[in-house]
Amino acid sequence: MNRTPAKHCRNCGTLVELRLPDDGDTRTRAVCPACHTVHYDNPLNVVGTVPVWGETGELVLLCKRNIEPRRGKWTLPAGFMELGETTAEGAARETDEEAGASFEMGDIFTLMNVARVGQVHIYYRARLLSDQFNPGHETMEARLFTEEEIPWDEIAFRTVRETLEHYFADRRRGHFGFHAFDIA
Repeated sequence: MNRTPAKHCRNCGTLVELRLPDDGDTRTRAVCPACHTVHYDNPLNVVGTVPVWGETGELVLLCKRNIEPRRGKWTLPAGFMELGETTAEGAARETDEEAGASFEMGDIFTLMNVARVGQVHIYYRARLLSDQFNPGHETMEARLFTEEEIPWDEIAFRTVRETLEHYFADRRRGHFGFHAFDIA
């Protein structure tokens, strides 16, 4: 994972040094030589929903991306969590922004660690209250699909594919569980 570390201290503005902190930490960090503040580079949270429609949840709402990465590919409504919001609030905001969908939030469904890119993906189940959508600028098209209709070759991200596969497997079983796993 190669994210660019902080260059200047957010407390005093001094150019930071990449080194082991003096507190016994065993990882190289961005450390301010003036005020000794340690700047941590933490994972980003991606939050979203699996919005479903129909009496038995047979239809899933997917959004065709209008932004990079993977412009033109299909995804569940999701995006980066903002400071000051819970994972559920972020998932709801992203679903509204990307799909313009009216829905009722359900339980947390999948939690995936994507360590190679420094991300944690969290998806909630959601029940759509309408089959009418008003997608935002990040979405070319918002559409309902049955499992058989999903363009599986055009799914944008592995985390979305895995979440969809778990959703349909759980639906066939008649019981929805919580799925936590790592994506290599």
